[in-house]
Amino acid sequence: IYAVTAFTIAHSITLALAVLGLLTLRSEPVEACIALSIVLLAHEVLTDSETLSKRLPWLVAFGFGLLHGLGFAGALQEVGLPDSQLPIALVSFNVGVEVGQLLFVWVVWQGIQWIRVRNEAWGRNIRTCTAYGMGTVAVYWVIERVGLVLSLA
Repeated sequence: IYAVTAFTIAHSITLALAVLGLLTLRSEPVEACIALSIVLLAHEVLTDSETLSKRLPWLVAFGFGLLHGLGFAGALQEVGLPDSQLPIALVSFNVGVEVGQLLFVWVVWQGIQWIRVRNEAWGRNIRTCTAYGMGTVAVYWVIERVGLVLSLA
């Protein structure tokens, strides 16, 4: 819960700064870094050693949230937000993201507990397959986004 909330607080900060025009970055490098953060997360899931993200998950989530907020800002700017409704739109979006993330984490947690009770090996195998799957997709996104960055340079 702390990690999810830290992520939401962080992405709320950069999202607001970007939407208000106080922070602007090209979307391609931001998207490449977001994809790289997912590769790191997949690696962390597969690593048994004690890492910073395992000791202080809220801190790592906060850092990733700062980055992901910039990605959310790009998507929201494409949709377009009415200037007169900007504060309520940002608050509503961030509350929705927080509730959605907490609900998703709760559902996944319940599923993991249900699987572990029945078969510990299945739980490990599902975790490993999921990590490799998301890592593979994220590596593809990193390569694709870095290609875009280099072609625009």
